[in-house]
Amino acid sequence: MKQFRIIAVGIIIWIIGVCLYASSYYVQLLENAEQQANIWLSIVIIPLVWFGARLYYVKDNRAHGFKVGLIFFIISGILDALITVPFTILPYGGTYSDFFLDFGFWFIGLEFIITTTLYWYLKINRKRTTTTY
Repeated sequence: MKQFRIIAVGIIIWIIGVCLYASSYYVQLLENAEQQANIWLSIVIIPLVWFGARLYYVKDNRAHGFKVGLIFFIISGILDALITVPFTILPYGGTYSDFFLDFGFWFIGLEFIITTTLYWYLKINRKRTTTTY
């Protein structure tokens, strides 16, 4: 597993995800803007992580998708703890536990893991098993 590559792709996923989450506040369709942003992020994270898995597996296809997805999620969690919570949650009276115990956080984490695992099974493992005799 390429540590620098997986960390770089994980950071890219997190940056784009945060930008998409924040941009959803500018087009308010629901009364609850935070709920709308969470729904939007849970939808766009799937193709975003798929793209990230594609970037990661360009040169290295030995790591299982579950492990890659878990690492992507851990990187996202670390960046959330260092940047998102202190700058967007704490100033408005929230806490770390409010953020990290929220169902949406864990649902998105599950999406990270499922998406990369599916990518691995559909694109990497299939290619490996059909070309190996």
